[in-house]
Amino acid sequence: MDRLKEIVIAGGGAAGWLTAAYLAKVFGKEPGCPRITLIESPDIGTVGVGEGAFPTLRITLQTLGIDEAEFLREADASYKQGIKFIDWLHKPKDGRHQHYLHPFDAPYPTEGAGLMPYWLLQNKATRRPYAEAVAFQCAAADAHRAPKTLADGPLGHRLNYAYHFDASRFAALLTRRAVELGVRHLQGRIDDVTLRADGAIKSVTTAEHGEIEGDFFIDCTGFRARLIGEALEAPFKSVADQLFTDRAVALQAPYESTDSPIPSYTLSTAHEAGWTWDIGLGQRRGIGYVYSSRHSSDERAVDVIKTYIGPAARSMEPRLIRFNAGYRATPWVKNCCAIGLSGSFFEPLEATGILLIEIAIAYLVDFLPRTGPLDTPARHYNALMEARCQSILNFLKLHYCLSQRDEAFWRDNADPSSRSEHLSYLLDMWKHRPPSRYDINSEIDPFPLCSYQYVLYGLDYATDIESQRPSFPNVAAADRVFERVRNFGAYAARDLPSNRELIEQVRAHGFTPSPLPA
Repeated sequence: MDRLKEIVIAGGGAAGWLTAAYLAKVFGKEPGCPRITLIESPDIGTVGVGEGAFPTLRITLQTLGIDEAEFLREADASYKQGIKFIDWLHKPKDGRHQHYLHPFDAPYPTEGAGLMPYWLLQNKATRRPYAEAVAFQCAAADAHRAPKTLADGPLGHRLNYAYHFDASRFAALLTRRAVELGVRHLQGRIDDVTLRADGAIKSVTTAEHGEIEGDFFIDCTGFRARLIGEALEAPFKSVADQLFTDRAVALQAPYESTDSPIPSYTLSTAHEAGWTWDIGLGQRRGIGYVYSSRHSSDERAVDVIKTYIGPAARSMEPRLIRFNAGYRATPWVKNCCAIGLSGSFFEPLEATGILLIEIAIAYLVDFLPRTGPLDTPARHYNALMEARCQSILNFLKLHYCLSQRDEAFWRDNADPSSRSEHLSYLLDMWKHRPPSRYDINSEIDPFPLCSYQYVLYGLDYATDIESQRPSFPNVAAADRVFERVRNFGAYAARDLPSNRELIEQVRAHGFTPSPLPA
């Protein structure tokens, strides 16, 4: 490839515009930077099954120069401090629900072995749930508190956090920012893709703008994968043998009142053939039921989500979304790279959709040569992205495979044959020792060790270290730390502003004190 002059992005939505804005921000600092053109098709909308992010989005917003207050206003965003999983271990009985938390904060720091072995050696019948015992963020989130105060300013924090947001409105905000950064915005449907003699893409053609040539193309055309799949025939690797969900029905629901609390975490509730997400935005709730078509009819899925919402959903018509869980082992082929749904999608659990877009963009910025051949960076990019996808797949499967619910969907998920050999290997090790930092490749796996611990012990996994009890003699000191976590949680639940209070303050006035009454 001669000097990179033209980058063409096919498709809009969050994936397309996030990619466009990021590339424009980074490449715009370079002399002779390439021109970036985004062709937005009316056929490609926002899937809308996510509306949640990972804490990395804070850094992405900062990189793009998007003020947090503007993001909260324009994307109807709210603060997210983790996920509350309800009924994933057992089916509710007599109105009693089991739950566990996956907070974004790491366990309270200690020297030596940490709190994990001391928690494992406590009386199972009386000990606190693992996440609540080691992370005081849980108490703050349960009290619907924000992760910080107004004085902490944009992107500052007392507790680690991400966001919930309206995906369509976020895409609109990214559009404006990308155009400000110099991205050329064209609207049109891609009717044809022309290949060069070497099999790379020469151009795309639209009825509205004719033939558009480029040096490098980025496929953000969603599940259709117009460039990477249809034109370049890069195979899609299904993981339906491990992740069974392939459909979702989604609704938008109002709050009961304008001052209803905004939850500080995603509510994820297990049902007979899948689970519901319940996300509190600034002005509404986003609710969906993710399920397996092998274990439920679409009609039954609609019944489940309407029952979950209650009488307010009686007249609502949910949107049906079909998807295939999987990824492309070669998302970068020749001079084309797939980002977003055209490259990979597993399911909405743990908000990996936006996360994979961020990862893909970060790799592309580093690997895309300004001159020279593309084969070597493409091979490296593909290997890293496949390793990332495999790690995410294992982490998502961990949520399902330890369930003790007695329904066909959950029994099939608990079948050892439905998980990877690597995940089975890890679970076998963790029967006799807790997860170690050496078990997780932090350079590849986007989820830290503590995330595995929160999910593993939230699902009541049995790790037997009784024979090691003499190696952990500092029980009294550990108990003092457990009590400190409890007290800090109580302070946070009392002293931090509510999620709604901080969001409404920032939306109205930014990170400045409220004006005094006249």
